[in-house]
Amino acid sequence: MSDAITLHDLQIGDAGWLIQRHGELYAAEEGFDASFELLVAEILTGYMRTRDPSRERAWIAWRGGRRIGSIFCVRAGPPEVAKLRLFLIEPEARGQGLGHRLLEACLGYAREKGYRRMVLWTHESHRAACALYARHGFRLAESAPVHNFGRDLVEQSWEIDLKPAI
Repeated sequence: MSDAITLHDLQIGDAGWLIQRHGELYAAEEGFDASFELLVAEILTGYMRTRDPSRERAWIAWRGGRRIGSIFCVRAGPPEVAKLRLFLIEPEARGQGLGHRLLEACLGYAREKGYRRMVLWTHESHRAACALYARHGFRLAESAPVHNFGRDLVEQSWEIDLKPAI
């Protein structure tokens, strides 16, 4: 098996994996209930039904014949705003630079496609991801306590102004 990590756009089987792994990991690591898995399924269904391939893309990271991560760049509503979605790193692949690589691919793509701003939604408890966002220039835009996915959480919105690719 190769240790090389490759990135592919969404392919057959990836959506099922994303739904399953988000559900399993967030239940195990965050105590989320099944409503989170449903949200991931709804996000993926919407993406697959209405994706604009000229402005939206997914990256699925593979190593040794296994999926180990994902990130998506989608339209956020206004044509100049992109949204980062479904950022996931398998536990055994964390701390090895994959998150940085996926985030760079997503930001680079958004700039290349002419987006002027990128937004994302997360939870305060995702400290490593939030630190990565901050290192890449994202700023915390909003933070609010909520009860979602069977838990009390602090939801956060982050954003970054994108400069065009050189």
